[in-house]
Amino acid sequence: MKRLFTAALFSFLILSFTSDGFSQAPSREAVLQEIQVKRAELQALEKLFLGPSEEDRAAYAEFLRQPDTGLIRLLPREVYDSEVYKKNNKTLTIRGGGAYYSFTRLTHEYGNGSDIQLESGDLSVGFAGANYGMLTTLGDVPLDEITIEHPSVRFMSAYSVPSEEPQARLEYRRFATGTAIDGVLYKTRQPVEVKSTYLLRSINYSTADVLVAFRVVRKDGDGSVIIAWKLLKKYPKPELARNN
Repeated sequence: MKRLFTAALFSFLILSFTSDGFSQAPSREAVLQEIQVKRAELQALEKLFLGPSEEDRAAYAEFLRQPDTGLIRLLPREVYDSEVYKKNNKTLTIRGGGAYYSFTRLTHEYGNGSDIQLESGDLSVGFAGANYGMLTTLGDVPLDEITIEHPSVRFMSAYSVPSEEPQARLEYRRFATGTAIDGVLYKTRQPVEVKSTYLLRSINYSTADVLVAFRVVRKDGDGSVIIAWKLLKKYPKPELARNN
């Protein structure tokens, strides 16, 4: 009888502890809510990590009062892009690892409409489908001097975007190789040079077509660069003709 009582008591205690354990475990809904909270916290931290320093903002405060201007940081894709470099413990959750930026969507999140990328010490344009663009460097020219009327902007501002996909892909290859016009080299990729000013024409079909002037302000120890930019012109949204 004593053995039966002891066994029953033991079983009761086990069931009690098990029941308490289940009752204390959070529900799946609570876990999901906690995940969402943590994700929001992580996104806020990544946004802070991506931002220019307060010193950078102070130095360009007057410039940033002008319309269609901005100050951004680009991270090197080979360091922070988790989709490509999964074994790197420095990777971020933002798509593209903070290496991209859209001057129309005003976001680092990679997607259709991304205009610029930083990877392996180079800046580049044109990333998906028939989308393409061109970059050229002007050297140490103050960004305030560059307007749509500046002689260096003439070719890019007047450039006509093809509406046929075969021609668009030919243009992509043309600028990928590099083409010189009036002694100026236009390419889809240019090396990063601190205190150098660039011109960019980014053509994203069905999304946006923009002409931007920007300057590499400085470079941090992790390879990220601070860029001051201004939108010179926004063109009608380019479209590719549909084949019947």
